[in-house]
Amino acid sequence: MNTKISLIGAGSGAFSLSLIRDICLTKNLEGCTVSFMDISPERLEGSYNVCRRYAQELGVHINFEKTLNRQESLEGADFVVNTALAAGHHRLQAGWAVAKRYGYRWGGSLAIMHDEAFWINFYQLRLFESIVQDILRICPNAWYLQVANSVLGGTTYLTRKYPNLRMTGLCHGFGGVYHIARLLGLERDHITFEVPGVNHFIWLTKLYYKSQDAMPLFAKWVEEKSAEYFQTCHESDHMGPKPVDIYRRFGVVPIGDTVTVGGGAWGWWYHLDDETEKKWKENPGEWWNRYFTSVDHTAKENYRISNDPNARMTEYLKPEMSGEQMVPIIESIACDIPRTYIVNIPNAGGYVPGVPTDFAVEVPALVSKRGIQGIQTDGLPQPVLGYLLRDRVVPWEIELAAYEQGRRDLLEELVCIDPWTRSVQQARDLVHDLLALEFHQEMDKHYR
Repeated sequence: MNTKISLIGAGSGAFSLSLIRDICLTKNLEGCTVSFMDISPERLEGSYNVCRRYAQELGVHINFEKTLNRQESLEGADFVVNTALAAGHHRLQAGWAVAKRYGYRWGGSLAIMHDEAFWINFYQLRLFESIVQDILRICPNAWYLQVANSVLGGTTYLTRKYPNLRMTGLCHGFGGVYHIARLLGLERDHITFEVPGVNHFIWLTKLYYKSQDAMPLFAKWVEEKSAEYFQTCHESDHMGPKPVDIYRRFGVVPIGDTVTVGGGAWGWWYHLDDETEKKWKENPGEWWNRYFTSVDHTAKENYRISNDPNARMTEYLKPEMSGEQMVPIIESIACDIPRTYIVNIPNAGGYVPGVPTDFAVEVPALVSKRGIQGIQTDGLPQPVLGYLLRDRVVPWEIELAAYEQGRRDLLEELVCIDPWTRSVQQARDLVHDLLALEFHQEMDKHYR
């Protein structure tokens, strides 16, 4: 296999290992070239060594490259996988500290109290665009897989501005369906489903098990077993009291990060105060503490393992498919093996009725040598669609306009529609204080 895969942000040990593990377990891709690229020499070296040793232990031949130069990594690439975070978690947390002083809380605060806060998106969008410009110049026929957040904003922005770019956005949030399958005692290999929406706002509308409608099984679980499950599930669980209550209200099931903290903890009315959150078994602050602790632990563990000559990589990470879609999609395109995946693409075919045609939706698609072909869904109930338009489409349209035009007043408008904003002055003060942080000088200049 002569395919070359360029991994941007390869210092992210978790994504790098998942990619290499899946390639090692995909016979059709043996002999491919994987180019590791990162701006951190230490993190790059750690990921490169762990992944190279992993392939050696499994006896799989992969041509490994490593470089600090993105253009060098893109030379001859057939696929470009972007997992990079440009701004860093310290900027995210510093911004949150400012927002908390102004009364902002987790809970539907999608542009502020979320890991896709607008002051992080600024750096991500700049990075995405610079990568895409390099791709179109160096390897214009390569497929670009957008894995780094924001998948929604990035896919929408890039496909509008660069219509010749071959790209899709990928997120693993749809895997929440498999959590439901486990609760219902259904074998994963025998379920099919439909989860239309936009990234971090997708809903289970159809579930089949061995060709039979399984949605009644979920309804029965909700009525007969969910209360018992709530007694032992962890806070902010994918099927905790809050997601189940939302299902009861709308008749469709929020999946993945749709209502969990990782997707912005929609809707805000479950997060009015600490007492309300306790009632619904929600604890966003603790959830994020666990997340950042886990990320730090993984990075340190990757570094330790990479420097331990006696460590067995296959004991550190079992040789089992990760469940991520990156490698299977690469295989489907490179080897012309048609399969259906959940992807983020423009709604050009009206795959989710009611969403603008140039806005990215998360839908099933047939993927093969012919490319990525979206599959029509029946869409969402009107109330859910209304919330999708108000809380996902409208904020991103304002944020992208602010970014493209460099307009601070539009950033203030974005903050004004946040559920925790009580006045225009509050919005102005928040934007001012965020852009005044010492590491945001470039962004402050951009939004003049």
